[in-house]
Amino acid sequence: MSLIKSISGIRGTIGGRPGEGLSPLDIVKFTAAYARFIKENTTRKTNVIVVGRDARLSGSMVSDLVTATLAGMGFDVVNIGLASTPTTEIAVVMEKACGGIILTASHNPMQWNALKLLNENGEFLNAEQGQKVLEYAADDDYTFATVGNLGHVYKNDTYTRRHIEEVLNLKLVDTEAIRNADFTVAVDAVNSVGGVIIPQLLRALGVKNIIELNCEANGKFAHTPEPIPENLTQIADLMREGRADVGFVVDPDVDRLAIVMENGEMFVEEYTLVAVADYVLSHTPGATVSNLSSSRALRDVTVAHGCTYSAAAVGEVNVVAKMKETGAVIGGEGNGGVIYPEAHYGRDALVGVALFLTLLAKSGKKVSELKAGYPPYSIAKNKIELTPDINVDAILEAMKKKYASEKITDIDGVKIDFEDCWVHLRKSNTEPIIRIYAEASTMDKADALALDIKEVIAGLA
Repeated sequence: MSLIKSISGIRGTIGGRPGEGLSPLDIVKFTAAYARFIKENTTRKTNVIVVGRDARLSGSMVSDLVTATLAGMGFDVVNIGLASTPTTEIAVVMEKACGGIILTASHNPMQWNALKLLNENGEFLNAEQGQKVLEYAADDDYTFATVGNLGHVYKNDTYTRRHIEEVLNLKLVDTEAIRNADFTVAVDAVNSVGGVIIPQLLRALGVKNIIELNCEANGKFAHTPEPIPENLTQIADLMREGRADVGFVVDPDVDRLAIVMENGEMFVEEYTLVAVADYVLSHTPGATVSNLSSSRALRDVTVAHGCTYSAAAVGEVNVVAKMKETGAVIGGEGNGGVIYPEAHYGRDALVGVALFLTLLAKSGKKVSELKAGYPPYSIAKNKIELTPDINVDAILEAMKKKYASEKITDIDGVKIDFEDCWVHLRKSNTEPIIRIYAEASTMDKADALALDIKEVIAGLA
């Protein structure tokens, strides 16, 4: 059993004793603490909180607990049912709600579930706000409503359609170009809500030929749900057979987008944002943002357009804050998360699909030809398991001193920028590990850099 309480929400494996797994008691406590926080901080008068969920086997049970608890705290609940994370974010704004809860453990396996917490703008709580919710939950510091002040639960199943309409209305989405390109598109939605919304989006965009893999939203994930190469052999094999022009893969809550090229090779998640940003910048020049662990390719493409790139600490909320600070026209994370302010401030695979297909249609190129036009980088993702005797802060400080002659960024762990490569060291918020991300012009060079850094750390520990 696992239970992880963090500033970004509560996540765990279903079952077990309270405090050890994501039990019903933990769900009720954390939901009540969030409701208290919203009651004390919202500027909205609607008294509404939106709840949406992915297709996990535990989703219905968790949703019942969450909606009943919110009603017990005096809030009216708009339950939008099976919905992607970005759909729920949009619903909060459209409902003029006080907040929202997304029930999804994102890319974690099916035994996991989680509560992701939104503010009244449909954006994730920041660190300070999340910490306050944790404090309320730890102290059981909340008060339930009396019988005359209980909230009500309303169901609304229109938001998938409304989300798609919002994407179609984006100025840079060209449905005519997509329709005329007559693409055949393969989709792997790992048996979650992407299997509902992505095929609907593609049809609305004018795609007539869709090959659906694992699109039955039954929560029985056909493979490990994180959209990384080792989990995507089925769609890769299909693409190698020449059956489609492009393949799209989403995670269970549809905020990350991975692309598979027509030859069965990965476009690479890092390059989802790079390609979309290239298209956006060609029409609307402006600033871009990604996190410190994302590819340098976005910076290179941004500079090529004569624009300015900025890096943020890891985490969607941090990227969004930096995007607002710099007025960025596009941003996101290297895990396939595209954030396009013209739509909303949240990672959205639907926006990624629509903009990428428009780019592909207008370019007249194959997906592999598009990829060949971007700066070539490879990222090696490594980790060091933490033991109680490892002082992470001391290690990071020692690394800063050792590489003081290089460009150092320490807003989130330590990132060391060398002339032709970089390495980023940071303590994970969700696992007892130090993450070591290294990027270079080839995977061999990135692996070698990561190994060198590991050896240096071993000498310091």
